[in-house]
Parts: sequence; structure tokens; C-alpha cells
Amino acid sequence: MAEAIVSVSLELLDSILLSTASFIGEQVRLVGDIDEEVDKLKNNLQAIQAVLLDADQKQMKNRAVRVWLNRLKDACYDVEDVLDEWNTEIMKLKIHGGHVHNALAPKKKVCCFFPSPCFGFKEVVLRHDIAVRITEKNKKLDAIAKEKGDYNLNIILANERPDYQRIQTTTFINVSDICGRDFEKKYLINRLLCESSEQNLQIISLVGMGGIGKTTLAQYVYNNGDVKSNFNIRIWVCVSDPFDELMIAKAIIQSLENSSTPIVGDLQFLLQRIHDSIAGKKFLLILDDVWNEDYNKWEPFYHCLKNGLHGSKILITTRKESVTRIMKSIDIINVEELSYEENWELFRRLALFERPTHECEKLEEIGREIVKKCKGLPLATKTIGSLLQFKRSSDEWQRVLHSEMWKLEEIEKGLLSPLMLSYNDLPSSIRKCFSYCAVFPKDHHIIKDKLIRLWMAQGYLGLEKDPKLETIGEEYFHHLATRSFFQEFVKSKDVILGCKMHDIVNDFALFLSNGECLAIEVNIGDKDPFINSSNKNVRHLMLKVNKGVSFPMTICSVKSLRSLLMISDDRDYNALSGDVLQNLCKLTCLRSLKFPKYRVEEIPKDIKKLIHLRYLDLSSQNIVQLPESLSELYNLHTLDISDCRDLVELPQGIDKLVNLRRLTNVWSHALLYIPKGIEKLTGLQTLSEFVVSSEGDSDSKACSLEGLKYLNDLEGSLTIRGLGFVKFASDGKINQLLTNKENLTSLSLQFHKWKRKGPVVWEPITSGGGVSCEDYELVLEALLPPPKLERLNIEHYRGNTFPSTWITSLTKLKSLFLQNVSNCENLHPLGKLPFLERLHIDNMYVKKVDNVFWGMESGTSSSSSSSYFFPKLKELEFWYMHEWEEWDNHNTKKGEDKEHIKFMPCLATLQIEYCPKLKALPDSLLQRTALKELAIYHCDILRERYKEGTGEDWHKISLNIIIDNEWIKRQQ
Repeated sequence: MAEAIVSVSLELLDSILLSTASFIGEQVRLVGDIDEEVDKLKNNLQAIQAVLLDADQKQMKNRAVRVWLNRLKDACYDVEDVLDEWNTEIMKLKIHGGHVHNALAPKKKVCCFFPSPCFGFKEVVLRHDIAVRITEKNKKLDAIAKEKGDYNLNIILANERPDYQRIQTTTFINVSDICGRDFEKKYLINRLLCESSEQNLQIISLVGMGGIGKTTLAQYVYNNGDVKSNFNIRIWVCVSDPFDELMIAKAIIQSLENSSTPIVGDLQFLLQRIHDSIAGKKFLLILDDVWNEDYNKWEPFYHCLKNGLHGSKILITTRKESVTRIMKSIDIINVEELSYEENWELFRRLALFERPTHECEKLEEIGREIVKKCKGLPLATKTIGSLLQFKRSSDEWQRVLHSEMWKLEEIEKGLLSPLMLSYNDLPSSIRKCFSYCAVFPKDHHIIKDKLIRLWMAQGYLGLEKDPKLETIGEEYFHHLATRSFFQEFVKSKDVILGCKMHDIVNDFALFLSNGECLAIEVNIGDKDPFINSSNKNVRHLMLKVNKGVSFPMTICSVKSLRSLLMISDDRDYNALSGDVLQNLCKLTCLRSLKFPKYRVEEIPKDIKKLIHLRYLDLSSQNIVQLPESLSELYNLHTLDISDCRDLVELPQGIDKLVNLRRLTNVWSHALLYIPKGIEKLTGLQTLSEFVVSSEGDSDSKACSLEGLKYLNDLEGSLTIRGLGFVKFASDGKINQLLTNKENLTSLSLQFHKWKRKGPVVWEPITSGGGVSCEDYELVLEALLPPPKLERLNIEHYRGNTFPSTWITSLTKLKSLFLQNVSNCENLHPLGKLPFLERLHIDNMYVKKVDNVFWGMESGTSSSSSSSYFFPKLKELEFWYMHEWEEWDNHNTKKGEDKEHIKFMPCLATLQIEYCPKLKALPDSLLQRTALKELAIYHCDILRERYKEGTGEDWHKISLNIIIDNEWIKRQQ
């Protein structure tokens, strides 16, 4: 952890020195001759960094080293604050000198400029203050650096792997001690005994967090009678880390030959010996505790072991999902927590073993509460059960129940070691990211993208100028996820959106954070959590102030806070007064500030004092306008104002937010326009909604639609709202405005704006006079989307037709939504879109759906090759098609081969709502075997046509359908 903090300071210092030397020169040099102090600062940091790997190891057993590391972290935090302030001053000079747009934009060569008259005595005094503070911090750091010699700390290079001691596992267990796991045991044995038709060597994996019971499960099947009789040879190897090829080869040979004679030879010789020994034999090889992710180290073993008899198996246990892919595992079994009763039985056998009945009865109630704390983790249960085996009184058990288990020295070795092994395997940069997760309370749902932004705000992913920080954050998150530090993943199409941490992993993170991270919930009657001094050193705080509770103002005295993340229940909206916010602006070390859903009406001007702020979440507030002073938060990279439905304007000086990467403003309905300065932020990666200014908005304030052409780094989703208010699209200024935005995957083109109709009700409004149907058509024609677009939404379009070609040119499109496009009378040949999976058409003036819709407007070829229309479509919805009467049964021309024409072969869901004139559905759809759900609502003719028993086409139905919430069952 300390290494990551030192690295941040060094990286920041190098960046500052580069800026002062190459760009602005003397203007940002510190007053006074302190070049030597800066050099000493860098040397001290580098000297300390060299021994931190060794210090991290020794702190677990040496309290003095732990205290030294804590002092070092405090000093480095102070150094980082001073350096960041110096860096901010450099940015300020650049911005006001007109030399910087967005920090992520391509750099241009500029001429050096003379000191601006607006930077006078005040700035000189400020930079003198920075110089003095650097000298002061350096003295403290100098003393800490000298102390490192007192602890015999050795220099360990970052690429050297420390020789961590791992517990060697064995095959011998008492089968009766395995509690539960009945399904896993049965399934795993079946997988080991089944014969596959495949000739490849089969590899099965047990994956789970440290201490979950993977090794125990592997030991069980290794000793199972049926498994024993099924294989000629069984081999057990504890692999651990590092992946020592010679050691593994020797261990396999010893099991094969049942010999204690020393085995010698190089790797090739040993592999050949294994190859010959297993020839014609059916073997089971269990590789326990595999960490290796280098396929080149595994490949020689894989080819060597393929010489065994068909039916041979390899079973591996690992904490890393990535290992299973490297080893080409065919079957992955995720080992989950034990149930409460299974866990209690395991605990009872250990903690209450051979006790008198009366003593067991006295301790059982406490023991059951302790088991609840173990949350189904066998390792925790075994460790605490073994500990309590030697504690006789109920008082001793109560102390364990109410103590932080990780602080108990008696159980540290047994419980902490497995998690510490996983932790020590992480690169130092990822260790800090993990320990930061201690800021989340237990059972908290962690949103992956927001977690990555919080890491960024603390500098854990590198300096903000790197445009790939989010990619680095994704890699770090994946690293932790595959090592079982996260669980209960929430996914969307195999993409992880969020997760949780096991309670014991959360405790482990808290142990590592050593008081830096804290999660507090304040209820009515609770004492102020910051009155005592125990929480005064916290740096990252997640705070939940429940409804009816006054905000604990003592938080404002915790000057060291770098993260303040306030949360609330969706049902409890607590208000923050202006006085509270004013006092929060005194927490000048903050990097992250979040207080959504607190009904804040005004952000104080003093927010500009939070000069280190990177992450600001103001979502779901009642604010009408952001203060102009917010533009002085030069380090800000994330600003979330989503669901601020009263917010009318953004600061005009938004162009000064040169590090801004993400402006999230979805559902900010009242926003009148986007400020003109946004076009200078050419490195902006997220802009949820771009609002086109209406007639009457000041042209000097609003960014025109044309200004979007500068924001080519936008990625993910973009909504353009108010397109119906655009005039003069024929001048060509907005032509192909979106084509170069290659990272956009979702685009919503909204021709309306929003008007408040009630406290929580909004209605869409479109442009008034002066904007014709032709204007709509010209705008849509000009906005040719990027070719990689996957989702397109068009709303309140008033043109008579869609662009002739560009919708069907979107060959990567998966979802298409056409909503309230009531002037359009014809559907385009959407059946030609090769990857379209979902199509929603709403309020369109169409009377007939014919061959044009299928993509057959020119007829189909009668060649022998098959023709597919809507080849990937899974979901199809038609809503509010009030004039729709006919849906052609995709007729082919005379002489054409119908056998080779496929329509919607993957369609699974069809929904028809408020289509009162539609006479019938195509017969082929009703007979479609792939169709799983057909729902019809408020379609009178269709209801009578398919009415159960009496409808004229009732006999055609071959699937269960829903008509106005009433089930019609499949025909037998």
C-alpha cells in the first residue's frame, strides 16, 4: 500500500519538473533557492520505495515496521497534497495564458509567454508558500528515510517475486469432517467418472476464493472409492507459486514410480520420463493451488500428459479464473459458501468437541451467532472453531463474538494467511485499489465504473493526462475479480456491471487499510462518530445519515479526508443545509465527493477551495444552477449531474475544466443548452446528453450543434436532445458530424425537448413554427452515425421519410428504436440489417407492412443459396400503430424458391400493443418454433381473431400467447 502512495508522489513530481522545465519556465518555479530540496525529496522517495516490498512483508510480524509505514504514508500524503497544489498552479497559469484546452487533447507546440499582469504578488506569495511547505515536508520525510536502516529492510526489486511461504497441502483428510457440499461432491465425482467421446485430455477446475474449501473438496474426490477404482494412477501435486516446472515434474514422477530415490535430470528428461510412465495408463492428476498464468510453462506438461489412456483427467484448484483458460479447462466448478446449517455443523465439531453436554448447551447460542459472522466461509469457521476449542468460558466466547476477528493474534495465522497470499500476489498498484474497497460497507453493491473513477481520483491508476486510465482500471478490476476478491457479479451480456465483497474479504480489506477507510451509518440516538479521536485519521469515508438524523458536523474537523461518499436509501431523502455544505468545503484534501439524493438546492461558491477534487457526484439534487466558481476545479475529471431535473445552466467557464473526462447529465431535463466552452474539451470521453439551444437562448452562451465535431473522443452512449430546433441544416455545417466518433456504441437522436407539467411529470415539446418536415429530414440526413454503432434511438421525428440509405448502412446495429415518428408512412428495408436483435416501432403512420420491410422490395433471387431476412432478430415490438391494417406474409415472386428464404429465424418475442385496425398476423410467425412469447394488448380485431375456441384463426396457434393479460394455451 505504501509503495503505491510513494509511486503517486514520484510520478507527480516528475510531471511537475517536466512542466516547469519545458513549458512555462520561471513563471512556475518556486520562490527561493530550493532546487536542492526538490532533489532531496525525490531521492528520499526513491530510497524509501526501494525497500517497501520488504517492509510490507515484515509489518505483519513487526509492529515497529507497521508504525514506521503508517508514519511514511502520512508524510507521503502530505507531500502529494503539496505537489498537487503546485501542479494545479501550473495548470492555472497555462489556462489563463490561453495555452491549454483539454488535458487529454493532442499537444501542440506553443511559444513561451511573458508573465500575465493578472498574476502578480498573490501568486508569488502562494508559490513561496508551496516552497516553504515542500521544505517542511521534506524534513519529516528525511527523518523517516533515515529510520529505515533501523529495521534491516532489504531492497527488493518490483519484478522479483518474494518467497512467500505457502502451506503445503496433502491428500489425507477425514472424509467425515467434510460438512455439506453434497451437490458439488456428486457432480465432481460424476465428471471424473464419465467417459467423453473427445480424445483430448480433460481438465476440470475448482475455482473460488482462498479458504472456501477447494482443496478439501479435491481431497474428498481423490480419496473416493469409486474414483480410486476408476483410475490406474492417482497423483497429487501442490503447485503453489512460483510455478516450478522441475519441482512439479519430480513430484509427478515420485507418485508414478512410488519411489523415494532422488530424481535428477533436466526438464526435458523428466517430461520424457513422465510421458513413458503414463503410456497406456488411466490417471487422475490433481494440481492444487495453481497460480501460473503463463501458458508456455504449462504447455510442455499438457503435451506430455496426453500420452495417458483415454479417460484420464486433470483436476486443478485455483483462485484465478484466468488460470482455467490458460490450462484449457473444459469444466469449471465455482465453489460457493456453505449454508448456515452446514457451517454450524463444521463449527460444532471443532469448537464443542468432547465437551460436557451442559457446557455445550451454555455455549451453543453464542456459537451460532459466531457462525453467522463467518458467512459460510469454511476457513473462517475452521479457524475460529479451532481457536474456541481451547476457550472454556462463555465470557471468552463473547469476546470473540464482539471482536474484530482480524485483530485477534490467535487466529491471524490461520485466517489471514490465505487471503494475504492472494493479496501479496497482486502488483503493488492493485493492492492499494483493493484496500480502498474497505470504504464500502458490508453487502454494499459496488458499481464497477464508479469504483474505477474513485480509484482514478486517488491517483491509483496514474496521472489524469493518460487517456487510457479507464482501461487500466478495467484491468485492475478484472485482476481482483479473477482472484475471488469480488463476488455476486451483476452482468449484462457477459459484461460485469457490479459486484459485492464477501464479508470476510471486506474485513480483510479493513485490516489492510489500517484505519484509513471507514464506513459509518448514523441512526437516531447514535453518538457522533467523530467525537473520539479513533476516527480522526480516516482518509476515505462512506457515510450514511439516516432520515431524521442531524448531519455529524464533526466530520468537518477530519482535515485528512480524501474521499467523502455519502449514501442514502432510495426511500429516505435527507436534506443537507447550506451550512453543512459550506463547512464541507473546508475539507480541502478531498479528491472524491459524493452526496446524491440529499435535496441540495444550492452549491456554495466556496467549492472552488476543493482544488484537489477529481470526482464530484451531485446527482439527484434540486439545484437550479451551478456556481461559476466550480470552473476553478481544474483537476476535476468526473462531474455527475444526472437526474438534476431543475438544473437550467452549467458554468460558462466549463472550458477551464481541462482534465474533465466525464460529464454525466442524463435525465437533467431542464437543461437549456450546453455551454459554448464544451467544444474546447476535446478529450471529453463521456457527455450523456448534448442539448441544442432553442430560439431565444443566448448564442454567446450556447454551444451550437456544430461544436460537437470537436468531441471525437466521446464513447459509449450519446443523446442529442432538441434536434427539432435546428435550422439551416442545408448549409452543410453539421454534415457527418458523428461519423468520426468511432467509440460511440449507442446514439439517441431526440427531436424534442422537455417541459415540466407537474412536480414529477414532464412532457415532450417540439419546435414551433419555422421548422418544416424538410428541415427534419435534412438534419437526420446530415447526422450520419458512426459505422460501429450498436444501438440507435430516434424520437419525435417529424420528417415524412427516413434517410434513403444510412439506416441500412449500419451493419453493426443490434437495437433500433423508432418512437413517435408519426409522419412517416413507409418502413425501410430493415430486414437487411445483419446483426439486428431488437426492433421497436412506436407511433408510426403505417397502413401496411409489406416486402419493403422484409428487405424484399426488389424481389429475391431464385438461386439455390439461402436468403435471410432479419437473420438475428430476437425481439420485435409494434406500439400505437393506429392506422396499421395489413401485415403481408412476406410473399415471394412467382417462380421463386420459398424453401431457401428464411424470415426472422431467431425471433423469440413478439409484442403488439394498441394496433386496433390490424387484421391478422402472418401465419408463419404463429407456427414459428423459435417464438417463445407472443403478447397482444388492446388490439380488438386480433383479440377476436385468436379468441380461444371461437376465433377464426384459433386453430393456427401453436404456442402460448397473452391477449390483454389473459393466457391462451398452446394447442395440443
